[in-house]
Amino acid sequence: MTTLKQGVGPQFTRILSLGAARGDLVVPNDDLIGPIDSSDEWIRQRTGIIERRRASKGVDAVDLAETAAREAIEKAGITPDRIGAVLVSTISNVAVTPSMSALLADRIGVTPAPAYDISAACAGYTYGIAQADALIRAGAAEYVLVVGAEKLSQYVIPTDRSISFLLGDGAGAAVVGPADEPGISASVWGSDGSKWGAVGMSATFEQFLDGDSEWPYMRQDGQTVFRWAVWEMAKVAQQALEAAGVTADELVAFVPHQANMRIIDELAKQLKLPEHVAIGRDIATTGNTSAASIPLATHRLLEEQPELSGGLSLQIGFGAGLVFGAQVVRLP
Repeated sequence: MTTLKQGVGPQFTRILSLGAARGDLVVPNDDLIGPIDSSDEWIRQRTGIIERRRASKGVDAVDLAETAAREAIEKAGITPDRIGAVLVSTISNVAVTPSMSALLADRIGVTPAPAYDISAACAGYTYGIAQADALIRAGAAEYVLVVGAEKLSQYVIPTDRSISFLLGDGAGAAVVGPADEPGISASVWGSDGSKWGAVGMSATFEQFLDGDSEWPYMRQDGQTVFRWAVWEMAKVAQQALEAAGVTADELVAFVPHQANMRIIDELAKQLKLPEHVAIGRDIATTGNTSAASIPLATHRLLEEQPELSGGLSLQIGFGAGLVFGAQVVRLP
């Protein structure tokens, strides 16, 4: 009987490097309060956002992805031809097809590496890290580029009071590769489609084309999302710690999806994080960038506190779908 060969890779993986890109425009709260009949104070109290970064017309999510990817690859100290797969988490591609990942792969010179997009919105980066870990340990790739890239400002209408003032544009990238010790824990991930309508688009593109709706924009049921994020995601975050075999005391950082500062603070409270654990709060000046938010917030934490490098960070993404993903990673 013929023996079938299966791929086998290294036992351990880790994130080797990070790259970041933010929209070129700084948009303060005062620029947005008129159409929603609100105030700078109301936005700060409700979300913790002071300003957000958005990209100029003509700058697409793939442009931000390219900038972030090039930084990550350079910091990893490898040549692009060693990238064995490109995973882009996004809901901001300008076309249904081809994928953003295929275009990015061509731009950064990693063709013919396999490339595919992940549509998991705010959980997309954690989905990508889980898949990169699995691909490498299965022997399907030596190094994997994981990118979260969004231009959510193209799905905003100024009068929306549910989510429009939250959203920003940016991209974060990570190079994942083999390691001598565990650097990415088992992931806790999943979905809850029963809350499909809680956060997403105001209409379908078919409805728009038929003239039954205006251009689809991002919207959410804020209270439903807040309660789900705080109470259910605290449980998922705790499960991720247990799956990793570590306690909150052993963490150096906690980087949740940058959805809302109140959600971030409440999650930290629910997890009873010690004072020494640094918490990603990039939302204050970047805004909510969906799939890009965790790598952007982690990148900023490491810029501000480089001594965190090598320590363990709990990261959790959650949002549209509703989908979620969490794992503990060793910081590059």
